[in-house]
Amino acid sequence: MSAAPPWDGLPPLAVVVDLDDTLYPQAAYLAAAAADVGTAAASAGLDGPAVHAALVAELAAGSDTGGTIDRALLATGVPAADLPRHVPPLVAAFTACAPDRLEPYPGVREALATLAAAVPVGCLTDGNPVIQQAKLAATGLAPLLGEVLVTDTLGGRAARKPAPAGLVELAARLGVPADRVLVIGDRPGKDVAVAAAVGARAIRVRQGEYATVPDVPAPWAVTASFPEAAALARGLVRAAVPAAG
Repeated sequence: MSAAPPWDGLPPLAVVVDLDDTLYPQAAYLAAAAADVGTAAASAGLDGPAVHAALVAELAAGSDTGGTIDRALLATGVPAADLPRHVPPLVAAFTACAPDRLEPYPGVREALATLAAAVPVGCLTDGNPVIQQAKLAATGLAPLLGEVLVTDTLGGRAARKPAPAGLVELAARLGVPADRVLVIGDRPGKDVAVAAAVGARAIRVRQGEYATVPDVPAPWAVTASFPEAAALARGLVRAAVPAAG
């Protein structure tokens, strides 16, 4: 973990955390969803194992891009003319994936509980609301989050981070000004950038699919795990609380 610089300015009044690759490894969900798509493809008369393997490869190349199922089908030899028939049920299978359990990263549950005892904590996440809610339910972390906002509910992909509307809305639900939140997330181009867009600051957690992405824009601090980031956040909150007596 790199040393955090001094905090010059007003302390945060709430913490906003990302979900995917911040609280749990998203690869676990993607693996389950790809398997469900492979099963659905086989039921539709396609080469299920081949579709599964091709989708795994597409997701590994970038899980945040659209059209992964389309490209997976094309890679397995499905004619482009047949995509309108095959894609919708396979997308439905992906969307319906609801794992019983997605294990959070080590120490996340305890770190969230301790953080939530000190300051309001919310979760701001991008994606299909059905999928994101299924992920959150499988982690078992929802009771530790005061508010959860899936940005797509505010306007689809256009509302995803770094668009500021989601963070502004979530801050309002937490009862604090948007510029007084501290964002914790794994993606500089989304989590750090959305904080900057409202005049707030962020801690970047260097893990998951985007672990090697450069720190652009620059976060206030960088950690190797969520518990380390939560500890920094708690330190800022404690420093803002006057001593009793």
